[in-house]
Amino acid sequence: MTRNTARARAGQDRSSLYEEITGKIIAELEAGRVPWVQPWGTAAAKAPLAMPKNATTRRGYSGINVLILWGAVIERGFSGQSWLTFRQALGLGGNVRKGEHGTTVVYADRFTPEDERRRAERDGDEPGTIPFLKRFTVFNTDQCEGLPEDITTTVPPPPEGLILPQAEALIAATGVDFRIGGARAFYNSTHDFVQVPPPQAYFDPINWHRTAFHELGHASGHSSRLGRDLSGSFGSKNYAREELVAEMAGAFVCASLGIEPTVRHADYIGSWLEVLREDDRAIVRAASAASKAADYLLSFQIDPTQSIAIDLAASERHAA
Repeated sequence: MTRNTARARAGQDRSSLYEEITGKIIAELEAGRVPWVQPWGTAAAKAPLAMPKNATTRRGYSGINVLILWGAVIERGFSGQSWLTFRQALGLGGNVRKGEHGTTVVYADRFTPEDERRRAERDGDEPGTIPFLKRFTVFNTDQCEGLPEDITTTVPPPPEGLILPQAEALIAATGVDFRIGGARAFYNSTHDFVQVPPPQAYFDPINWHRTAFHELGHASGHSSRLGRDLSGSFGSKNYAREELVAEMAGAFVCASLGIEPTVRHADYIGSWLEVLREDDRAIVRAASAASKAADYLLSFQIDPTQSIAIDLAASERHAA
């Protein structure tokens, strides 16, 4: 296979996969459902809120795979967020039940064609690489039998409070200037601070956490942190893209901490749809950036049993 042929095939495969994934996300949004805000804790969802993980390696899935797997859990009524490949199930002494259909997730990487490798060796320079998306199939542990008990056990979410200790500790540990007060939530990129109304201002205080981590998701993009483009003005496509990132980042952090908000931030569905219809790679890029933002915030996580107080009085003085 020539280098150009390999590139063409890889490009076609990627385009097809991007279109397929984006089509599913658009269909969900058009139906009024936000893929990164699932009805956890209701009759519609048997599984507890958590980030999806591989049951063998314990590694979490990231980016667009989180949305794909969350959607499968809700749609098919699975009771947990653990997944395995067919071979991994066998390796654990179990198997996928006959007749079960898996869920397709994706893996991004790059490869170097053999002719390009030889050319680079001949010319003494760096070989070119071709990006690709690879599909592979995973099965929820509900679809398997004979697995060890510790693989199928689910951990219940922690009890709820006004500001949960694990959230309070993480917010303080990030070092972001986080202020509680005022009547609206926002991130000020010029002066690099987050402001969120107090939990008492929310009809259901648990939703305060989603807003807090949404705004911290924006803050993660500051030039001193992950360096995303935060220049988009309200109503612009750049603004809508950044809102997508912050929305998913907030959802991913809450899931990682076992926090189950009930609010659905659907104000931007129209602008999100516009962005996705225009660019079939936008949702994949946004989900990837959201995973990086969530990972950045969660990298500060300390012992969740410790409670580091947020200085409410100081926050209110800042907000005044």
